[in-house]
Amino acid sequence: MTASIRDIMTRDVETVAPDRTIRTAAQTMKTLNIGSLPVCEGKRVIGVVTDRDFVIRVVAEGRDCASTKVRDIMSTNVVSVREDSDLSEASKLMHDRQLRRLPVLNAQGELVGYLSMARLAQTEEPERAGRVIKGISEASAPEPMGTPEQARRKRRKTG
Repeated sequence: MTASIRDIMTRDVETVAPDRTIRTAAQTMKTLNIGSLPVCEGKRVIGVVTDRDFVIRVVAEGRDCASTKVRDIMSTNVVSVREDSDLSEASKLMHDRQLRRLPVLNAQGELVGYLSMARLAQTEEPERAGRVIKGISEASAPEPMGTPEQARRKRRKTG
C-alpha cells in the first residue's frame, strides 16, 4: 500500500498568530529547530513565515524585531495541499513552486499538518525524489530585482 499525505505529515504543527512579534516567532523557530511557521487565525492558515523572510524582510530592511509583527513580513501566497490529496500532487507542487514545506488542510480548510520535502522524499521512488529535490533546490531569480538588465540599470543608477 502506498503512503498518503495523512500517513507522513507532521500532525502537531506549531503556529504563530499574525499579531505576535517577529522576535517571538524567531525564538519559537530557534527552540524547535525549524525553518518556517504557518501563520494562523484560529485553524485557518493566512500566511507562512520562514527564516528567509527574517533575512530579506527584517535584517535587510533594518526592521525592529521587538515591534515588527509577523503579519508585516509573512508570505501570504500560501500554497497548501489537502490531507486526502495524492502524494504526486504534493511532489509536483513542491517541485514547481520550489517549496520545502506545505501546510496540510482538511476538507474545511483548517490546518491539520505540515508536509516537509524530507518526509515526502523518503516515500518516493529515488528518481522522483531526486527530481523534486533538484527542482526545489534550483536557484530562482529574486523578484524585486526584475530581469538581469533591469538589475544592472538599477545598480548603475544607485551606485
